[in-house]
Order: sequence, then structure tokens, then C-alpha cells
Amino acid sequence: MSAPVRVWLNRTYAENVFFIEQLRAAPRPVRIHATHVDADSPVLAAADHATLEPGDLPPDAYVAYALDYCARHAIDVFLPRLNQLAISLHHQEFEAIGTALVCPPATAIAAFDSKADGYAAIAAAGLPTPPWWLVRSADDLLAAVDRIESAGLTACLKPASGAGGEGFRMLTREPFGLHRLAGWDSRVQVDQVAAALAAADEPADLLVMPYLEGPEISVDCLGDRDGTLLAAVGRSKHRRRRSFTTAPRYLEPTRRLIESVGMSFLSNVQFRHLAGEPVVIDVNTRPSGGLHQLRLCGLNLPWNAVQLALGERPDTVPTGDPAGIDYTLVSGIQPVLPRQGSFDRGPAAVELVH
Repeated sequence: MSAPVRVWLNRTYAENVFFIEQLRAAPRPVRIHATHVDADSPVLAAADHATLEPGDLPPDAYVAYALDYCARHAIDVFLPRLNQLAISLHHQEFEAIGTALVCPPATAIAAFDSKADGYAAIAAAGLPTPPWWLVRSADDLLAAVDRIESAGLTACLKPASGAGGEGFRMLTREPFGLHRLAGWDSRVQVDQVAAALAAADEPADLLVMPYLEGPEISVDCLGDRDGTLLAAVGRSKHRRRRSFTTAPRYLEPTRRLIESVGMSFLSNVQFRHLAGEPVVIDVNTRPSGGLHQLRLCGLNLPWNAVQLALGERPDTVPTGDPAGIDYTLVSGIQPVLPRQGSFDRGPAAVELVH
């Protein structure tokens, strides 16, 4: 039997317990290293080798920590989430110690580090984006909302930098009422946001745009080292029901975008609809939390990405037609590590035996 491939995931999100499951399903043995600042992260419990990492390092110091970790543990493949850009800039140093990175080149990561810069990159690829405004002041906000509402649309906002839907809010002029205490309400009053911007010590960077029609289509991608798109499948959600799509109206713009910026390895492109036509609303230069759902199509993109990093050619052909699969998601139980009075940080690690 061949030696295990040592794979490290740093400070990744909880859903990546499923990413780890897919790596374990690979035809070769894999040994998973995971580091996090949260001792209760289920990713630590899912790994073979778990370590609490320092929580306050600036990017350059974190790169030094990562190089040391890879050298000490003979990491073969490193999938960085935290400080992805800084790590990618030092890819040659990781290669020199025998560690392959599974992340896009720094140029592609930097293009989408800010959502405003990302929309410029999307437009440069000739793809449609929603109308959007970069808002830094109360006057900016009110002007943008007025323009959106004058077109008969509802305005929403999100931070110019951030992961996923963090900070997303619908903007409303409706006064707060008790009916808004029923369930989860993502709405916030325009005047409240304007007042917060006016009172802020420093300018904020917010994106304001129309709230777009669903469904949201999230396209999971695997790009070759040169950015050639090797695999892409879209995921769609309608109420509880989830499904897959390989419709050209989503996959062809995805291909153009991925290849125009040279987006290698794992990424995710998200679409919503304006006047019935798909527009790109976000691009993630990392694997999505829902990537594991593609196993229903017979795909194992986490392992395929590791294969690419190792110089192998993966098989990325789905089994059957993904468009014929419907499913839903439910919550599940994941273990965490036992409570410990002293959970080591840095070089020492908690070993888990599976």
C-alpha cells in the first residue's frame, strides 16, 4: 500500500467535515491535518491530527507559521483558507519544502479579494453583473437606494469584503413592527444604516444593489493548473428541494470567467437573475461549503484537486445526468474533541486515531 498523502486544512469552516469525508473516500490513503483557533470546531475532531493554531498572527507571520507547520509535518498538500492570498504569494517557498498548494494563483485571488474589484473582473470577462454601487457614506447610500427604488426594485447591501452571505441585509423604509420578530428577518431600515454610516469614525465599504430574483445557482468548479475548466456543476435551491444543473446559461459564463482569470483548483461562481437572465453575483476563490453535495453526481472534487496538486490527471466525469437528481438537506450530528484543560497551541498537537 502506498504511503498516505498528508493533507492540511487550515482554519476551515465546519461544513468541511464533509470535505474530509470525501478525501477519506479516495482510492489512496489520506492523512488529514486540521488547525483552528476554535477547540470546538468539528473539523478538528474529523481530522487525524488536530492542532490549535495562534489566533492573532498578521499575514506574513502566518505564512512563516504555515511553512514551519508544513516542514515539521511533511505536508504533501496544503489547502489554505485563512490568509489564502499571502500564502499563494509564497507558493515557491512551499514547493521548495515539498508542499503543493491547492489554491488559485495570487492574481486570481486578488481579483476577488474585494467584491467591488470582483465585479470589475467579471465585467472585464464580458459577463453580466447586477447594477451596484460602492457606498462609503450616508449620502452614497441614500442616492443608491433612491436609484434602485425608482426602478421598482428592492435594495440590499453587503460588505465589500467578506465570505458567503456574511453581512447581507435587505433595505427597507418600513418602520419596525412586532411582525418582524416572527422568524429570521434580514431587513434593516435605510435610515438606521444611514445614521450608522454618518456616525462611523472611518468610512465603510458597502455594496448596494437590487435584490435579485431566484433561484440562486451556485456553480462548483475545478480548474486545471493553467485555469482551464475541468469540471463544473451548478446547485440550485427552491424551498426545501435542491437540484443540480449543467445548463449552458450558467456553465458557459462560468467557463469564460474561470479561464479569463486563470482560476486553478477549487472555486465557486454564484448566479441570480435580473429580468429573467442570469447575472454573476459572487465568486469564491475557495471550495464552497456545499461542494460535498456533488458526490450525488459521482464526483469527488476535493480528491480531484489533491490529484492535480500531485501532478496526476483526475477523472471528472459525472456518473449519469446530474440534472435528474433532486434532494434536500437536514441537520446532523458531528463530534467535537473532548474538553481539555490545556489544548496545545503551535508545535504540539492532539493526535486522533481513527
